[in-house]
Amino acid sequence: MAELAVLNMQGREVGRQTLSDEVFGIEPNVPVMNDMVKNYLSNQRQGTQSALTRSEVSGGGRKPWRQKGTGRARQGSTRSPQWTHGGIVFAPKPRCYRYTLNKKVRRLAMKSALSSKVKDGEMIVIDRIACEDYKTKTIAAMLKAVGSEKKALIVLDGVDEKVIASARNIPGVKTAQVNTLNVYDILGADKFIVAQGAVEKIQEVYA
Repeated sequence: MAELAVLNMQGREVGRQTLSDEVFGIEPNVPVMNDMVKNYLSNQRQGTQSALTRSEVSGGGRKPWRQKGTGRARQGSTRSPQWTHGGIVFAPKPRCYRYTLNKKVRRLAMKSALSSKVKDGEMIVIDRIACEDYKTKTIAAMLKAVGSEKKALIVLDGVDEKVIASARNIPGVKTAQVNTLNVYDILGADKFIVAQGAVEKIQEVYA
């Protein structure tokens, strides 16, 4: 089993955390993680795009010129797709882009993402993440102390409005709880910062 140092919010080591090989120590499955990311992005699409076909565009009821004798190509409507202000060929219409992956695939993708963060040395365990007040500088100071200067995902063991609000204004920083974790956010973060209590819950859920 792998072990990580447990840091406090000031960046000092205060203990060790044992990680389950079943959750944090598997060989990352890249194709499955790719499938999960595509699924996540597809499910975020609103699907509200819409354009008008030639039958829906206003106007064009009269034949623009007679069929023969003008020397020009025959035309039946000024709203055909080749005309300016004409309809759109195969116009996109509102649709749902959602689809699901089976449970085994989702679990394998999550374990692969978690294991990849441990393997790359990008996972940081904090003994307790808390703010006494709504202070962005408290979270900013913690990130600097643990060496997270770019994009970071902070995982809490429960909903803490003060921490969530304090981290909200920092560019590139996201917060999540164990039940809202997703592969896309994990892979997109340069540092995966997890409260010690959240590590235990992750191992309970995915072991």
